[in-house]
Amino acid sequence: MTIPFLDLAAAYQEIKADIDGAVARVLASGRYILGPEVEAFEAEWAAYCSVPHAVGVANGLDALTLALRALGVGPGDEVIVPSNTYIATWLAVTAVGATPVPAEPDPATCNIDPTGIAAAITPRTRVLLPVHLYGQPADLAPILALARQHGLAVVEDAAQAHGARYQGERLGGHGDAVCWSFYPGKNLGALGDAGAVTTRHADLADRIRVLRNYGSRVKYVNDVQGVNSRLDPIQAALLRVKLRHLDAWNARRAQVATAYTKGLHALQGAGLTLPALLPDVESAWHLYVVRTPQRDELQQHLEQAGIGTLIHYPIPPHLQQAYAPLGYGPGAFPVAEVLAREVLSLPMGPHLGQAMADEVVDVVCRAIESAGT
Repeated sequence: MTIPFLDLAAAYQEIKADIDGAVARVLASGRYILGPEVEAFEAEWAAYCSVPHAVGVANGLDALTLALRALGVGPGDEVIVPSNTYIATWLAVTAVGATPVPAEPDPATCNIDPTGIAAAITPRTRVLLPVHLYGQPADLAPILALARQHGLAVVEDAAQAHGARYQGERLGGHGDAVCWSFYPGKNLGALGDAGAVTTRHADLADRIRVLRNYGSRVKYVNDVQGVNSRLDPIQAALLRVKLRHLDAWNARRAQVATAYTKGLHALQGAGLTLPALLPDVESAWHLYVVRTPQRDELQQHLEQAGIGTLIHYPIPPHLQQAYAPLGYGPGAFPVAEVLAREVLSLPMGPHLGQAMADEVVDVVCRAIESAGT
């Protein structure tokens, strides 16, 4: 059978009537910039995350950038970021003129290691920026403790972790600001770009609202030099519909992850490394990422069998040409570089059935076993 990496069309078909109705409602409203639909989603997303404030913006990168700007981060400041992440995390830091300072991940979870953060703190550090990679929360307790000890802010990149929990609480308000992407492929995905920031701080939420709207609270009155980064009402309406299904769809993702883990358990340490979870977290299972030194061969084998995969991510940010001016070369962050050579994301999503998961397991087992003979 042909198995896509992620079936977005199936998600639309499942809730087609509600999606179509939401779009029609916005079109009929005549309100196409901000307005009640955006305000309703902001309130619903804040409530879901158990925080008082959510600010809708145009995309996840803008969420990170505006959060940093609202915290006053700028030239001369340092922000500690993971060496293993999507480049958007770093781009937000340099967009405000600050310097990204990488810290290596825990090889087991692939999330930033708090001990590496502690070693990277300098007098110029302003923000700790953990990423909840693949849907699993980073280990926030020691990160928050470090922030309190050194008087630093914490901005979380939760672009892959909608609905994930850390020590029993949903992500959304552990740090000073939590930044979300609603890119179509996310657990809570729009039908285009969209993003948001959640926070417990009213003053921070207000500054982000002003920055996203040309620096203006009142039309034609501009208090600061802002940008145009407003959540689109049509996307907000779609997200309101999908939010009602998020927990159920995350539960389906967890079922797929369980099927993979059970089916591939015998290969753990015998050519394949499976995802490892911290004791007190609940992953959103945005991705199911395995590791093998024969990653390229495994990916080719799966492709030949009609199974879609992706690599998250093939080039660490410090080795991208965009960050050559920082002066890092091969070997600067070896854990991230090993992960880039070995990680492979298997098909994952709420519309991946048991038969498909079983087929993926069967093909992976045959590929790893043949590679070992």
